[in-house]
Amino acid sequence: MKVSTSQPFQIVYSLLEHEYLGYLFESYVVQRNSRGQLTLQHQTVSAKNAPEFANGLDEVDFELVALTDQIQQDAVIKEFWPKKTTPADFFLKIYDADKGDKGLQDAICRYVQERMSQILERLTGKYVFIMGKDGEPTWREIGLAAEPASVLFHFRRNEDSTHYFPTIQYQGQKLDFQFKNAVLVCVHPAWLLLDNLLYNFNKDVDGKKLQPFLNKKFIVIPRQVEDSYFQRFVAPLVESFDVHARGFDIRSERYIARPQLTFSDAPHAVIVAEEERRPTAGRPRTTEAVAPAVSDHIHFDLSFRYGDHTVPNNYDKRVSVKLEKTPESYVFHRLIRNFDQEQESIRELADRALEVRNGRAVMEKATAFRWLHSHAEDLARLGFTVKQGTTSGKDYFIGAVTVQVGITETNDWFDVHGTVYFGEFEVPFIKLRPYILNKRHEFRLPNGQIAIIPEEWFTQYLELFAFAEEQQQTLTLRKHHLALVSDLQNGNLATVTISRKLEKLRGFEAVEDKPLPASFRGELRPYQKAGYNWLHFVKDYHFGGCLADDMGLGKTVQTLALLLHRKESGEAGGAASLLAMPTSLVFNWMSEAFKFAPSLRLLIYTGTYRDKNVEQFAGYDVVLTSYGIVRLDAELLRSYHFDYVILDESQAIKNPSSTTSQAVRGLKSRHRLILTGTPVENSTMDLWSQMSFINPGLLGSQAFFRKEFLKPIEKSKDEARTRKLHALIKPFILRRHKAQVATELPSKIENMSYCSMTDEQAQCYEETKSYYRNKILKNIEEHGTAGTQFMLLQGLTKLRQIANHPRMADEGYEAESGKLREVIRMIKGVVSEKHKVLVFSQFVKHLDIVRDSLDERQIAYAYLDGNTRERHREVQRFQETDDLRVFLISLKAGGVGLNLTAADYVFILDPWWNPAVEAQAVDRAHRIGQQRTVFTYKFISKNTVEEKILALQNKKIQLVTDLITTDEAIIKSLTKEDIEELLG
Repeated sequence: MKVSTSQPFQIVYSLLEHEYLGYLFESYVVQRNSRGQLTLQHQTVSAKNAPEFANGLDEVDFELVALTDQIQQDAVIKEFWPKKTTPADFFLKIYDADKGDKGLQDAICRYVQERMSQILERLTGKYVFIMGKDGEPTWREIGLAAEPASVLFHFRRNEDSTHYFPTIQYQGQKLDFQFKNAVLVCVHPAWLLLDNLLYNFNKDVDGKKLQPFLNKKFIVIPRQVEDSYFQRFVAPLVESFDVHARGFDIRSERYIARPQLTFSDAPHAVIVAEEERRPTAGRPRTTEAVAPAVSDHIHFDLSFRYGDHTVPNNYDKRVSVKLEKTPESYVFHRLIRNFDQEQESIRELADRALEVRNGRAVMEKATAFRWLHSHAEDLARLGFTVKQGTTSGKDYFIGAVTVQVGITETNDWFDVHGTVYFGEFEVPFIKLRPYILNKRHEFRLPNGQIAIIPEEWFTQYLELFAFAEEQQQTLTLRKHHLALVSDLQNGNLATVTISRKLEKLRGFEAVEDKPLPASFRGELRPYQKAGYNWLHFVKDYHFGGCLADDMGLGKTVQTLALLLHRKESGEAGGAASLLAMPTSLVFNWMSEAFKFAPSLRLLIYTGTYRDKNVEQFAGYDVVLTSYGIVRLDAELLRSYHFDYVILDESQAIKNPSSTTSQAVRGLKSRHRLILTGTPVENSTMDLWSQMSFINPGLLGSQAFFRKEFLKPIEKSKDEARTRKLHALIKPFILRRHKAQVATELPSKIENMSYCSMTDEQAQCYEETKSYYRNKILKNIEEHGTAGTQFMLLQGLTKLRQIANHPRMADEGYEAESGKLREVIRMIKGVVSEKHKVLVFSQFVKHLDIVRDSLDERQIAYAYLDGNTRERHREVQRFQETDDLRVFLISLKAGGVGLNLTAADYVFILDPWWNPAVEAQAVDRAHRIGQQRTVFTYKFISKNTVEEKILALQNKKIQLVTDLITTDEAIIKSLTKEDIEELLG
């Protein structure tokens, strides 16, 4: 029957009993008659049609309609059974007495009960009825009790058994509910229908505790099961409800809440001390059969001692009951908890960074023990008891942990000594070394307990252990670790005793000025003099040094001045110094030594026919050799004790596992020095190898350096590690960039770079020279110099080409060129120092060969020769592109008319007669707008016509400065003696 919304109507809620789902409510609208009475005309209301009746419904009604919809059988089936089925099939299958699904029945029950509870809470002031058997929704009206009732549970213990029954109080009167056809409309929580009134209860009584007594006076508990029954059933009742007992005691007790923090490494353990394993009401007995898994975290459980009893903090009842069995009976200790005190303890822990939630906190193991060590005294003062749970996988030490470290200077190193105190146990500091280096936190004490090494020690003492050397159960540090020693002292991590000399070093403000050796020729620029003083400084303190000035700033001359001082002062003690370098630099060093320190006795220890006898070194001050020779003669050279071992272009040993690195590290000397413009070419490991040569152990082992510096710096861009590395190496590296010393430099500095030819190149050169020498000298005898000009020019050109690279004269040549090797090395140095360079050659063929080498190494470059179109675009690209650092230019095409002030290096690959042409090339960079000093390098192949052309220029300086612009004019001026000199 439809209910008209134009006529008065009323929404009502009707209680019915479902065969399987229990008691349910349905929502109806009922038509009223003209007298306002409810009629038999009614209609079901659901969420779908409720809006039609909105003028008769309030907000609570809409909530009730939605809830009653959810418990109708079709809605329940849809919620729990996704497949299509009929109600009969569903209920017969799920609720079958033998084969039914008990788990699903329980889930459906919880679902319905939860919604019935929500409906009942909202029915106050509503029209509520019991449905008639014919489906009439308003068969009998029922009401809701005005206030909650209370339940008192009674126990009567006699000699044979205990009787148990509840009584209900409502508005101060006992409510007679037994044998009165009362029904429990809802069980969780209990709602009782009695005499047309619905009663609910304070303290959320579970209806199952009342159900047995609707038609039974009491329950008998036999004596043989009362132990279990009292523990499992009666104790929870005493905790939550009012209980009246005869035959045993219930004692309400109040105590101060004493906090107890129990820790364990077992992740899911219930942490209870051994003497407290008696089951607690509401908590199941734990099983100890299986050993708990050990976690890498520590689990803290907070509980509170009330008298002799412990209550876990995660137990949510205000009252906690402990059962005590006496010889005659039982005592229920009803502990009244002090939640305010408990919350205060939780706040105290939170103030100390331990967040306890639901009675538990978790910390990473090392952090947890650091927390325990830091707060042990504080917690004790606050009344906390801290102990280890019996479920813990290991027996941990939680006493005081302290360390005392002392560092004392001896003649050659620092002695490191110390003691670690774990409570009463004293452990030598050195015993911690493998633990700190390998980040092992657990240290076993003599009594078998596990002590956790404080986390901060792994940072504070890591470098001390990494850099120290272990000798006969003692630790020693080399003197070059003074900065580390100072850091330990400044951080109050060690007590340090050092000499006045070292103390002075720690506070030094300026390097002492040293006089130049008397026989030194020339002058040092101020920054070079400062470098010379610095070399003395690191030597005086027996440190190794790295002179890392930019290319062209004079590392060679500073080093020669130092070596000359060693000779004149007698400090070298008659021992020679060894200078190792790339082969191509040997002649440069020899030339510079003759120029600035001619009194130094030099031995050139190179070549296939060198005298392999170290005794000869005693007759010299300096031995010049190549890395290749050091590698070949490593065993022989190790037998001599040098004054200095100096490595030029020391990036040659950047690979620590290379045979070159191993060979130089095996050399013996009083002092070590490295020279390089690029201490780091490819990787931070380059630095480790070179620093480990000059100051062994400075950066720890290779594995340590890779783990603690290389990976954090290169992969993680760790700025703290980068700063730490700089701090470690800073005292031993002197690095000046051109920009830093610009005011001390002239605007243009010219250099000669002498290159030795390879064996194959030298052979090719000698064969060609012999051919032209014989041919030209014979022609001079027959026709004079005038008739030989063309042949001489042809021969000199051929020899110049071979001096550059024999492939220019013979395309079938496959070997290397000494000059190309040196040019590429220098280009790499300039690029790595982030400078720009112009590379000039008179031969386009030569530029092609250089291009191929740059392509192989993936070095970008600009290029210009006579065939280049749109020259201005290539110039603009070089000038404006920061990462484009090399410009290859043919001398004829690019010697004039270009403005290339972005470059501050100029390389002349093949010098020729007229210096004016070279000067014009240099002026491409050295012109108005150039803010930096320009360095020029002329590359000269040793023992070739190039070197002899330079010698002739010096003899006939006037001739080559008279603006002679043609090769022919110069050739014509050559005498027979000049020609013989050139081809000699």
